[in-house]
Amino acid sequence: MEIRHLRSFVAVAEERHFGRAAERLHIAQPPLSQQIKQLEAALGVTLLERTTRRVDLTDAGRLMLDRSRQLLTDLASLEHDVREVGRGAAGILRVGFVGSATYRLMPAIVRAARDAMPGVRLQITGETITPALEDALLENRLDVAVLRPPVRAAELTLTPVEAGRLLLAVPAGHRLAAEDGPVALADLVDEEFVSYPQDSALTAIVQEAARRVGFRPRLVQRAGETSTVMAFVAAGLGVAVVPDDVRRPGAVSGVAFRPLSDMPDVELAVAAKADARSPLVPAFVELARRTAAALAEAGEDPTSDPDRPAQET
Repeated sequence: MEIRHLRSFVAVAEERHFGRAAERLHIAQPPLSQQIKQLEAALGVTLLERTTRRVDLTDAGRLMLDRSRQLLTDLASLEHDVREVGRGAAGILRVGFVGSATYRLMPAIVRAARDAMPGVRLQITGETITPALEDALLENRLDVAVLRPPVRAAELTLTPVEAGRLLLAVPAGHRLAAEDGPVALADLVDEEFVSYPQDSALTAIVQEAARRVGFRPRLVQRAGETSTVMAFVAAGLGVAVVPDDVRRPGAVSGVAFRPLSDMPDVELAVAAKADARSPLVPAFVELARRTAAALAEAGEDPTSDPDRPAQET
């Protein structure tokens, strides 16, 4: 089966007439008929029912038409994208983000990429936990990912871009919402927790911190997306430990945030395969590093002003 066979078949199937299809393809009718016969012989099925007046599709022909259209569309897209990348004028970069990075860092990176890499189209996958991003990088479904270390695979390189605090998120009507000062993790022993999945980097950090102060968080709900975690907190299902990035004006309603006195900072890093060949990958890594630094310089460093009061948003 060749690409020319698919193009010829689609033309005949859409025109339902060999003569009109031959005119559309700018070839003579006998070679066109021969190509369709070759295609049917290669597949071992009849695709077209021919009569003296018209051409009809068999069931196999209808399936072939649908799939052939998609394949030809994908091929055209591939040809265009490869030419653009080959000219150095454009490219496609598949980028993944952990959920909390979608609130602050991701929008800033996308804006910066629009200015600094105008010919590059970012395909964004957001609201994803680190293990899933790691798997997507290893399986070549993503080119780069902004995630929270550590990662398991030695094939990945990490470039730290920023570190931030962990906060306690509580329902707006919770007893801790109106109090001042940091909350000790040990004071949450009787609370019910909303958490990220068990294999999330943040879940491991929270569980280890709780173990050090002598308790195991009582989990009532898990969610893979930060937005869902926050929705569960707002609904009163429990409290959650979340990155400071989540606390953005207008991003979350019905939730109050409190600083935690005994939690470590958490890192964000850009991960990519060590053997990545695309020149777009190191360009994006540097762009992410500069963007995070610019946010910190502009006063949006998540580790700054640790004593600022909690807000309800």
